[in-house]
Amino acid sequence: MGAQWPVRAPTDPVLTRRLVLSPVEHNDVDDLALLYSDPVVAYWTGPWTREAVKEWTATMVARWTADGVGKWMAHARSDGSLVGRGGFTRFDLAGETVLELGWAVRDARTSRGYATELGRAALAWAATHRPDLPIVAFTEVHNRASRTVMERLGMRLTGTIRRDGLIEGRTGIHPDAPFALYRL
Repeated sequence: MGAQWPVRAPTDPVLTRRLVLSPVEHNDVDDLALLYSDPVVAYWTGPWTREAVKEWTATMVARWTADGVGKWMAHARSDGSLVGRGGFTRFDLAGETVLELGWAVRDARTSRGYATELGRAALAWAATHRPDLPIVAFTEVHNRASRTVMERLGMRLTGTIRRDGLIEGRTGIHPDAPFALYRL
């Protein structure tokens, strides 16, 4: 099920069947510190320091203000517990301004459809609030779980981009790792 509408403003919370999605705010640092201490979420960076979480949070708050889009915190509607975060980053991809859809779901909540539910809500939000911008998503080519979510969302593989990331079968972060690029 997608998001429940109408949403009055871009920063209003978005409700799905199981989630409440709210723009990242400065008071989300504790939840984000919990999220980025999860080895499944921080699988190639390692646990984030509290200072790194504060910096990322400030960046997301600023992105909502400057770009009109950003990441949401995802909490369970049933009990308010942290599920993860997700949403958009507006950026330039080979000379084209796009919205990049991304998500991170806590280890305890993976494989339950939360990333797909969040992604569907984000796509519905973008259709209402940012229909002028194309939507992309990308992940390391070997990340089958994220690629499956992108495909469930109706996104299609359109190529490969290279960025800092993991390369299957090799240790460490590499500056030219291949990422599968999907478009809606």
